[in-house]
Amino acid sequence: MGILIKILVTAVAAYVAAYFLPGVAIASVQSAVIVAVVLAILNAILKPILIILTIPITILTLGLFLLIINIIIVKLADYFVDGFTVSSWLSALLFSLIVSLVSTILNAILSKDKD
Repeated sequence: MGILIKILVTAVAAYVAAYFLPGVAIASVQSAVIVAVVLAILNAILKPILIILTIPITILTLGLFLLIINIIIVKLADYFVDGFTVSSWLSALLFSLIVSLVSTILNAILSKDKD
């Protein structure tokens, strides 16, 4: 049940980010849920591989290269999901940051309700 709630929270966060960012569009609520699932799969499978492969660059840039990896993940989600478009790399970066922030806030609120 926890993974379903996290996916729904990510879907809400993605929908909020698409609402505020002019370079990001999500066609429907169904597309937002699909985006959340695709992001979860990419973050679980591809992101660790990219992090391991880019350890020297990440160390050299003091961790800032992780932002580039987040952009790549969002652009891949854009490629795989039809109702989701991200127009630029900057929009992908801002989308990633907003989704992370909103997801953290919503998860904190939901975890307080459980206690």
